[in-house]
Amino acid sequence: MAESVKVAVRVRPFNQREKDRGSKCCIKMQNKTTSIQNLDQTGSEPKLFTFDFSYWSHDSFEMDDKGVSQPIPGSSYASQRIVFDDLGQGVLNNAYEGFNTSLFAYGQTGAGKSYSMVGYGPNKGIVPITCDELFKTVEGNTNADLKYCVSFSMLEIYNEQVRDLLQKQNPKGGLPVRQNPSIGAFYVQGLTKQVVGSYREIEAKMDEGTSNRTVASTAMNATSSRAHTVVTIQFDQIKKNEVGEETKRTSIINLVDLAGSERAGSTGATGDRLKEGANINKSLSALGNVISALADASTGKKNVRVPYRDSVLTKLLQNALGGNSKTIMIAALSPADINYDETLSTLRYADRAKQIKNKAIVNENPMDKLIRELKEENEKLKKALGGDIPMDAAAAGGGAMSPEEAAKMRKQMEEEIRAQLEANMAAMTEMETDVDRTALARQQFNEEQLKLLEKEKEKESTPHITNLNEDSMLSGVIHHLIKEGENVVGRKDKESDPDVCLSGLSIQKSHAVFVRDAKGVILRPGVVGAKTKVNGQTLNGDRTLTHKDRILFGSNHMYVYYDFANKDNTADGTPEEITWEFAQKEIAQAKGFQTGADGKLSKEQQLAQEQVLELLPMVSESNAISEELNKHKSFEVILISGAANPGVGQSGTKVMVKMKNLLNGNTWLWERGKFMNRRYLMQDMYQRFLDGDETLDETPQDEDPFWDPPGDVLIGTSSAFLQALAYGIDMDDPILITDYKGEDQGQMYVNISPCDDKGKCMGEEYFVEDSSELLGKPYSYKITIKSAEIRDSRFNVGSFIKYKIDGDEEETITPTVKASLSPVFNHSRVVKIDKVTQDTLDFFENSCITFQLYGCQEDRESDKSLVKLSTKELRQREMSSGGISPGNALSRQLTKSNVGESSALKAEILLLKRRNDILAKKEKRIQAIVTEWGKKPPEEQKFEPFYRAISAAAFNTGTMLKSAATVITQVIKAKKLMSLTPNGASADTQSTASKAAGSKACIVM
Repeated sequence: MAESVKVAVRVRPFNQREKDRGSKCCIKMQNKTTSIQNLDQTGSEPKLFTFDFSYWSHDSFEMDDKGVSQPIPGSSYASQRIVFDDLGQGVLNNAYEGFNTSLFAYGQTGAGKSYSMVGYGPNKGIVPITCDELFKTVEGNTNADLKYCVSFSMLEIYNEQVRDLLQKQNPKGGLPVRQNPSIGAFYVQGLTKQVVGSYREIEAKMDEGTSNRTVASTAMNATSSRAHTVVTIQFDQIKKNEVGEETKRTSIINLVDLAGSERAGSTGATGDRLKEGANINKSLSALGNVISALADASTGKKNVRVPYRDSVLTKLLQNALGGNSKTIMIAALSPADINYDETLSTLRYADRAKQIKNKAIVNENPMDKLIRELKEENEKLKKALGGDIPMDAAAAGGGAMSPEEAAKMRKQMEEEIRAQLEANMAAMTEMETDVDRTALARQQFNEEQLKLLEKEKEKESTPHITNLNEDSMLSGVIHHLIKEGENVVGRKDKESDPDVCLSGLSIQKSHAVFVRDAKGVILRPGVVGAKTKVNGQTLNGDRTLTHKDRILFGSNHMYVYYDFANKDNTADGTPEEITWEFAQKEIAQAKGFQTGADGKLSKEQQLAQEQVLELLPMVSESNAISEELNKHKSFEVILISGAANPGVGQSGTKVMVKMKNLLNGNTWLWERGKFMNRRYLMQDMYQRFLDGDETLDETPQDEDPFWDPPGDVLIGTSSAFLQALAYGIDMDDPILITDYKGEDQGQMYVNISPCDDKGKCMGEEYFVEDSSELLGKPYSYKITIKSAEIRDSRFNVGSFIKYKIDGDEEETITPTVKASLSPVFNHSRVVKIDKVTQDTLDFFENSCITFQLYGCQEDRESDKSLVKLSTKELRQREMSSGGISPGNALSRQLTKSNVGESSALKAEILLLKRRNDILAKKEKRIQAIVTEWGKKPPEEQKFEPFYRAISAAAFNTGTMLKSAATVITQVIKAKKLMSLTPNGASADTQSTASKAAGSKACIVM
């Protein structure tokens, strides 16, 4: 009978990153129901999902005296044991009954997959508890007719390559994945299957696998969060029936920790032309397609093709997903609102998976029958290998094959047959051997454990280095003891074997030397130019090490130096626990990048800082790959202000990566996601280089991750602030063009002025001192981009300007002006406002228009003087000339409260000056009118003409001048009413007018 895949979801506590950013919990759980709400959308309805289990592990727990997290009485906290009892125990029960069983952990990086599967410290996860419980059953067996045999294998899938984690060395390109033609199942050829006799042996093998995984991932520059780890336990129960025949019941237990499920859109990689070229996400994408297809088939949809063959992962998990297996999925959730999109995607994925139905059967067969069938199959395979391999079926439907194609097909089929023969022979040997393999495994394990115990004791008294990794599961698993005398750190291809063998980017044959004597341990460079850092500082000579010093060899071999005998010498400020994050921040600080800013960073700036710290080691790695492959490209992290990026907000900051062609100076600005995608492709290219791939030099240009076609590049930005428009004043001043570093790149000549609806500019008579006078009235202004002056001669090819104002859906782009460093654009645009509101005035007062000047680039010839230099030499030359910005430039940009603050202040000063100039002119005009009127003979001092003249001058100005005019006219009116002469003028009028001419009411203070 078909049985649905069981699906559980589990939400973890906030991590430090989420706490630092003030995250709120967007997840709620009640019984089997999980709800998620978008807290950024006020009033939005939560989305509801129902699963077999919903585990609340976010809060309401406490630590017992052993450090194990336990639920506070009365709370709904799901501990590791509760999760095992629901899920792991089901895995065990299925195994005892002879069913294949699989457990998947799915979710974004950092969501808690590894915690649920493996656990940390005393909080053991499903895998170790399952193994422990399994061996309790084995060790408690008292039935003489029943034997148990447990074997263990551990593999990793990274970039569509399979690595055996129980082997230190793997073949180039990984282990091949084959298909058994008799049963149709896929398997990994040459994968180690280790017989184990106790949980401690499995634990030791898992530690060994983790250690090998760490060494391999560091050497290959692989990102552990992008790899799938598959632990397979084969549980055999061999028992005799009533007539003495042995029957074998086999259960395959697959425990799968999937790679992080980040969506391409979340990193911004969706616009990259090479995004489909990466294999990093291929397995997860294929897994999603398989789950969707299986879900469709389970609902009765006909003719559904399930694409198992689309990836290595789905091939190996074919049985687990849609065949002979009982399957459980646990989806790990982040509780933070900042991860809402990723968490919602995980919930939808899990919701889809619960629709799948599998039909599992008990795997039980007589031993004699199994052996006989294997022998028969081997005879058929030998005949096929010794005779002619039929090619007709292979060529069917594809037309006649060429001799080369036929030879290639024949070779491939021979390899498949030999691999199947090898697998069958191994299975037969395993079943026919009478020796107790479990006892042999236990003896070997005991010998290995004695060696490990001796090394652990030696570590306590001997200085040593221990690895750090961005994946906490891979930290602290590699140890190198530093013996008396010289200890050479280097590559394995050194003439004599190094004491500490490393491989990978920027590691020299003789990279560094530890010298240990009675005084302590000194670290010195092995050769000039070897890249080594101690506590973030470049190692240029001898340095005495102290307990807990951090050492970076090459680009990504990070270690901590421990000397417990002299632990009192630890440097001040060293934390109790050294983490990868601490070491990376230290390196960033040494480059001049301030990582704390004393808590003065906004949320947007915290996010930018987080991304910078994430990208710095990646950029360093990409530069190292570029040097190794001699790609003549350099990379650096840059910050683009929000003002220069419509869409991120005036106060936002965008983190980008700049790639530069060191031969001709062309540059490209890559979004963070695009760079991360390209980095994966660079890692793939570097691995092919290490594997000796002869076709690497033949890589087409458009498939090279280091290449992009020449494109338009942002030269710099100019910001025109709009306060003047709130007072009816035009802005007509040259504005500076600055690049992302704040450096001068030229000037732009822009005019922004009030105008009528046809674009005719208004004069000074449009000036108002109180901006509120504009409320409720129509308003138009004209933007005119006259010209620019560009400093960098590279942009003589062509240039154009982009800008966007409030309310625009798309950017306005000027025509491109070619072959000029003094482009004349003569671009104008009229902006019409039907009715001025307070929002309009606030926009004028607080906003600006940012003009982005772009330069056109062409694939210019390389500088002949540079062609002979290597990428490493070119980068050193670039750094010495200041072409690559130091980290403190990033820090300055990030910690500014407002990237346009100085420009805004300058604009405000210019506005005040203009307002003052206009008011001064008005004042002089009124004073002239009063003086002129006062000089007239009494018979010519008519009040009405004087009143009209004063009003004309004053009532088109601000309130202060209006008040002055009102005072004057009221005084004159009063005098006129008090004592009129026959000719219409008062005897005192002239005197009054003279006094008014000097009145302070006419003076603008």
